[in-house]
Amino acid sequence: MAVLEVKDLTKSFQDHLVIKGISFQMEEGEILGILGPNGAGKTTTLQMLIGVLAPTSGQINVFGKDISIYKSEISQSINFSSTYVDLPWRLTVKQNLVWTSYLYDIKDRKKRLSQIIELFRLEKIWYKPIAELSAGQKTRVNLARSMINYPRLLLLDEPTASLDPEVAAYIREFFKNQREKFGKSIILTSHNMSEVEDLCDRVIVLKDGLIHGNDTPAGLAKKIDDSILNLRITKNMPLLDALLKRHRLTKAEVGGITTIKIKEKILPLFLYEVTKQNIHYSEITISKPTLEDYFLKVAREKIS
Repeated sequence: MAVLEVKDLTKSFQDHLVIKGISFQMEEGEILGILGPNGAGKTTTLQMLIGVLAPTSGQINVFGKDISIYKSEISQSINFSSTYVDLPWRLTVKQNLVWTSYLYDIKDRKKRLSQIIELFRLEKIWYKPIAELSAGQKTRVNLARSMINYPRLLLLDEPTASLDPEVAAYIREFFKNQREKFGKSIILTSHNMSEVEDLCDRVIVLKDGLIHGNDTPAGLAKKIDDSILNLRITKNMPLLDALLKRHRLTKAEVGGITTIKIKEKILPLFLYEVTKQNIHYSEITISKPTLEDYFLKVAREKIS
């Protein structure tokens, strides 16, 4: 079942078209990443998906209902967290979360707040004002706030920004478990490509307000042809040079390691020829394309 359907979505600000007609859908229990260089339209898209911004044109259906018509009903089962959204600084963590809880129809408010304290490790900062918290602590409070209403659809903007590695790993595992146990649907943006590869079932790449990629992380990585072959040659380097020339390949050498950029489809044949010609090496590593390589390719391409 599709929990989210986006149809021909556009958004203009003062006659400047920021989102230029994007369409996609999201299945229940899916974790969907939305990536893009700065200014690509990620935050604008998220704000339209939660009803904070109204689209210039197009339609957003959440749980099968048009958000422009059923916004109040939908908001009970959706939530949002962003590293870039400030909470009231003078209020304590407790006051912020208690106040937030009254925006939703929560049957056992006291029990839910107790669960949130434990889940997001808020015991030591529960009575501290937001102004006294570190950046990482504020991120945890924002994440806690986004979970308070048991959302079916959760939108996370840079969910582990400012968190130390141990807490970031805990948060990633927490959201994986939420999906597995409760079928929660999650959309996230992140500049941490390894995090996106770890968490996301599918990734949408935005650039200049358009979708330039929509596939699994592995599927997007495979759109990059080149791999990197690293060899420490111990015998017959001139034969390797001749082999490279025949295949129209170039090399770079750093610290005794020969690095060759080579298309993945010819890599097995090339290594076979290296062995056949008695070119010896003591070390070999092969770096295959990653999601980050695809992201950088899209980011660097000129807009036609």
